[in-house]
Amino acid sequence: MNFEYQKLSLSHAMTASVDALVVLWPSQVLPDAKAVEPVSRLLAQAIAHGDFELKAGSVLSLYSQPGMATRHVVVSCSADNQPGQIRSAMLAAWAALKASKIKRLGVHFVGEAAAQDLQMALCTLADASYSYTTTLSKPKARSLKNVRVSATHESPELRQSVTHTQALVAGVELAKEWANRPANHATPTHLAHAAKSIAAGRHFKCEVLGPKEVAKLGMGAFMAVAQGAAEPLRFIVMRYNGAAPSQAPVVLVGKGITFDTGGISIKPAGEMDEMKYDMGGAASVLGVFKALGELKLAINVVGLIPATENMPDGLAVKPGDVVTSMSGQTIEILNTDAEGRLVLCDALTYAERFQPSAVIDIATLTGACVIALGAVRSGLFSSDDTLAAQLHQAGETSGDPCWRMPLDDDYADGLKSRFADVANVAGRAAGSVTAAKFLQRFTKSFAWAHLDIAGTAWRSGAAKGATGRPVGLLLQYLLNFAQANGAAKINTKPKALDALRTEVKSKSRAKGKA
Repeated sequence: MNFEYQKLSLSHAMTASVDALVVLWPSQVLPDAKAVEPVSRLLAQAIAHGDFELKAGSVLSLYSQPGMATRHVVVSCSADNQPGQIRSAMLAAWAALKASKIKRLGVHFVGEAAAQDLQMALCTLADASYSYTTTLSKPKARSLKNVRVSATHESPELRQSVTHTQALVAGVELAKEWANRPANHATPTHLAHAAKSIAAGRHFKCEVLGPKEVAKLGMGAFMAVAQGAAEPLRFIVMRYNGAAPSQAPVVLVGKGITFDTGGISIKPAGEMDEMKYDMGGAASVLGVFKALGELKLAINVVGLIPATENMPDGLAVKPGDVVTSMSGQTIEILNTDAEGRLVLCDALTYAERFQPSAVIDIATLTGACVIALGAVRSGLFSSDDTLAAQLHQAGETSGDPCWRMPLDDDYADGLKSRFADVANVAGRAAGSVTAAKFLQRFTKSFAWAHLDIAGTAWRSGAAKGATGRPVGLLLQYLLNFAQANGAAKINTKPKALDALRTEVKSKSRAKGKA
């Protein structure tokens, strides 16, 4: 999907060559019943007759009216332009249009529009018009290809927001694609190929480690989860080098359990198909790297994906087994369905070698987090107050929110074991917190945060599908990180090189004149 921004009045927006136009109308702007342009006049009439209310999600559909070049115009009230209200307005507008197979859509903001408003509107539209097609025999292609967003004023922030949203949507939809794929179409090997494809461009590197390399590293916890699976594990190391090597990278660690049966501690059959989404953390890392390739931020980012299935065959790890992690700590595996923390702990130890500025792991880790926060906010756990505040703010700005949860030391008491340094579970009480306390043991050398996305990575029921979260939160955090470090984009043409080219051209002209 392609986005562009133009400064336009409402009158000019109605004469643009698009198949349909969505007009987002805030409640504080009253339409003029005597206006020359038809939308304001017709909207005023609808309000006067009680056919339209100035509340979020109210819509008025107009078709082939005089003075409008486009056939379809949908006016949708965005109320006070709060993120949730803009989302409601866009969803209602798209519901009125989607049956018309729109290819080119205009979205016009009446009144003042902020960069965050544009991003919310476009992300909502992309989400509503998305459809998964990869494993369908007769896939229906997405009709909507181009979206032109406009407002009555101009600012660099608005144009930049559209550019950022273009990259964000590309990243979110790539994350959705891989999370939505059935497990036989998204094996660890498939994920490795996807990572290599994303990292094929300039400023990227990608290394994929197999079972032998992982064994040599001593990743005993990761290998324990993988030993029951016929599909070979993959440890994916992606690097985006947009800044000087001296800049410490941000490391993103994504849980890549491509299918989770629970292992010997097998899950109930009901809804087990949704365990293909247990690699939502890995999918989000792939999505972020896809967006980085478009934005070319002047930062360094490392992506680590420990990818494997969790299967219950005769070689599978058993409850009560003790394994040695890469850190040297021994772990008593009391529940093989608590496997995510086992693959993550070795990846977190591996992250130390990059001397990172921060490490953020992303995982569909615990059902307990779903009970605590539902599907609205991801769980945020962090040992660093500054990092926690930055991630929380990034979530609020992006509309991909999280909520900080506690990490009191007392929560770790249940992880004590008589037979190993630590157990991998601590009972049902505060399960999301004790899981985070387990991970915290492997993060003492860097600033660390853990995002539990078990409630936010996918939807169940009739609308079953991946959400692409928390790509929005992570990308906003990286954008803020780039700005804080003084450079938003890579300088692809160094000043010295530009000066040399200018000098060469000047000498050539002088020689020609002589």
